[in-house]
Amino acid sequence: MTTLQLGLALPQYGALADPAAIAGFAASAEALGYASLWVGDRLLAPVAPSDRYPGGGTAERPYPPEFARFVDPFVALTVAASATKTVRLGSSTLSGPLYSPVLLARTATSLDRLSGGRLDLGLGLSWLRDEYTAAGVPWRGRGARLDELIEVLRTIWTADPAGHHSGRWEIPDSRFDLRPMQRPHPPVLVGGMSDAALRRVGRLADGWLPTRLPADVLGRMWAVVTESAERAGRDPGRLRRVLRLNPVPGSACASVADVATQLKEAVAEGYREALVDLHYLAGDVGQALDLADELFTAVQR
Repeated sequence: MTTLQLGLALPQYGALADPAAIAGFAASAEALGYASLWVGDRLLAPVAPSDRYPGGGTAERPYPPEFARFVDPFVALTVAASATKTVRLGSSTLSGPLYSPVLLARTATSLDRLSGGRLDLGLGLSWLRDEYTAAGVPWRGRGARLDELIEVLRTIWTADPAGHHSGRWEIPDSRFDLRPMQRPHPPVLVGGMSDAALRRVGRLADGWLPTRLPADVLGRMWAVVTESAERAGRDPGRLRRVLRLNPVPGSACASVADVATQLKEAVAEGYREALVDLHYLAGDVGQALDLADELFTAVQR
């Protein structure tokens, strides 16, 4: 099989959410041969949520109950960076509009330097309006806010002096001498499957973070990304695709064997990077590592 850069979600939520276990998990995953480690971002688990989880929420179960226990993504990445040497460290995804760009730029820069230039900053919009309310950020206009956030991050990372002046953010021209290890800056990946999100990837991002869907559906989405990139004068051949798989008991992807099969199919479809979230298959971190070992072996066959 063509080489696949395979990643894992760090133990961050639900039964696996133990900050003290992250370092050991990260080091063990790197030793097994995994190429990347990833975090997600969940701020709230409302009792009466404004929206249902788009991955299968119902009136009785509006979102996975595991979301009520969630380790901060930056803490998880910092611990993983300190415990590893080679794996890339990414977010799939941070809820971008909830963050101040100047604070996010500082944190991402610090993480990139701590890790020796291994950060992939994945950004998305979140599906839960309650999170925006709690963070004091307007839900309306969130797409434009993410676009501008990406612009401001790149300005802070590359300009000297750097500033930003708009109706949304006023950042006085300033010196930012702490620069990312990666030049010109860490890759900015964008998640999302809507037409607007796909066009954002093509216009602005360094890559796309899709979730596993049938090949023809993902193919049509990728065509939107490439068209948008070409319209923006960018080379779509330089864009990365990091496919996410979320195996869940009772679904079409419910076991290590199912995941391995889907990963091999994804390679045949042209994917060279993927990440697997084992939170719903494992009852504890030890079991998650056992499954990770089994999966890595199965994918190599």
